[in-house]
Amino acid sequence: MFPTLVRDFKAVFERDPAAQATLGWLEVLLSYSGWHAVFAYRFNHILKTKLHIPVLPRLLSQIVKIFTGVEIHPAAQIGKGFFIDHGMGVVIGETTEIGDDVTIFQGVTLGGTGKAVCKRHPTIGNNVTIGAGAKVLGGVKIGDHVKIGAGSVVVHDVPANCTVVGVPGRVVRRKGKEVPNIDLDSADLPDPLIGKLAKIQREMHSIEKYIEELKKGKK
Repeated sequence: MFPTLVRDFKAVFERDPAAQATLGWLEVLLSYSGWHAVFAYRFNHILKTKLHIPVLPRLLSQIVKIFTGVEIHPAAQIGKGFFIDHGMGVVIGETTEIGDDVTIFQGVTLGGTGKAVCKRHPTIGNNVTIGAGAKVLGGVKIGDHVKIGAGSVVVHDVPANCTVVGVPGRVVRRKGKEVPNIDLDSADLPDPLIGKLAKIQREMHSIEKYIEELKKGKK
């Protein structure tokens, strides 16, 4: 457990510029709620899965949620180098599996769908980044080196080395290259809904133009 905690602690400094600019390790140790939530999870996970202590791990996780805003089920499996930035509103479900060196931001939900008691939460690969407010739902598999844009809702598997955005989430980059027919010129990541609205607008414009031509023909 201790080596994993050390790796988690180092991840804070590696991935958070604010931590790099702080006075030192003591400030991070005392004031970073994401780190507090991860530390508590490591302890609760041992109580739940190694010592098989009932009730207490779940109770402790709920107490931690009150103080940090982060809810991690003690039975979830999380690799080393896990970093939660800011943390408020993060929910990680019971059957979630997370690889090494994963970063998630505030408001992220790794949740289940339906009432099944089997594997109902996501499996997240290594070196994955999940943006603020994103939701990954169901027993989907997210490959290594995937980036999920803020506010995205992912309900299908995502292969490795991809960038996903939108509601529902779809792949806009593969291995650093743009997926055809996706415009990434703007500063904002594309939303599939915006593309559909743009198509409707173009069709309406064509209809209006056709009506104007008919009116001119009658004159």
